[in-house]
Amino acid sequence: MSTELTQEQILKILQGIAIPPQPQVLVDLQMEQCKPDYSITEIARLISQDVGLSGSILKTVNSPLYKHSNTITSISQAVNLLGANSVINLMNALSIKGALSDDDIIAMGRFWDSAMDIALTASFIAKQIGVPNSEEVYTLGLFHNCGIPLLMSRFDHYQDVLVQAYAATEKDITEVENELISTNHAVVGYYVGKSWNLPAHLCEAIHEHHGIMKTFADDKANSRKKTLLAIIKMAEHICGNYKILGQQQVDHEWERIVDTVLIYTGISEYEYANLEAQITELGLGVKNYY
Repeated sequence: MSTELTQEQILKILQGIAIPPQPQVLVDLQMEQCKPDYSITEIARLISQDVGLSGSILKTVNSPLYKHSNTITSISQAVNLLGANSVINLMNALSIKGALSDDDIIAMGRFWDSAMDIALTASFIAKQIGVPNSEEVYTLGLFHNCGIPLLMSRFDHYQDVLVQAYAATEKDITEVENELISTNHAVVGYYVGKSWNLPAHLCEAIHEHHGIMKTFADDKANSRKKTLLAIIKMAEHICGNYKILGQQQVDHEWERIVDTVLIYTGISEYEYANLEAQITELGLGVKNYY
């Protein structure tokens, strides 16, 4: 049974949530909740399209207020556990907090687009190669770059930092970020994931998603985490993250890790090409953003 949230509890939960929701998703949510026969399933679907909204929902359902024996990673399950009234109240509070200027909306457009595409692509890949719990893969795909909008709000030149990082042919993307701003989006994302009460292996995957060679070389590393990372890297490449966020024509990171990823997942180059073609047919492949 769900526990309806008070306004005080909502304000406490929202502390530390700094990723603003997409305006269009908020509009769609408000239109849905105004219907006399609104659908909790449709509300869950809309929420699952947005990083900030999904994060706040998972943080709430995994808070001490709700005593679950297992950490909840499915957004649809979280919405159903919270109940319609609590979810609507939480979304209304976020809509007030998440007011954005036109410039902010334009600056974050690429981040929102890439997060959704990668989440959907990762989930599709997981189903195609027989990995269980595709919803967990979707969650990681949605959240793995959640540190980016926070750094965008902190550093005016962060987009230029990303371009330099993705242009590096030998260094990891996060290594270049560390040199230029003394932090990186994977580290920031790790702490955001912890604040949202995501499971430890998902937080670790967020932290390690630009340094997977070290993770894969560690025989003691969690195999579940390795599988998640392999799928995310395939999804990032297929969706053209190097173009969308890095503004590059070549995915230098993928060139360094492709052999390791395919060997670990047991996918041949032919099978990968076929998988990429299927995803492109679904409209989730590389898009021309510039």
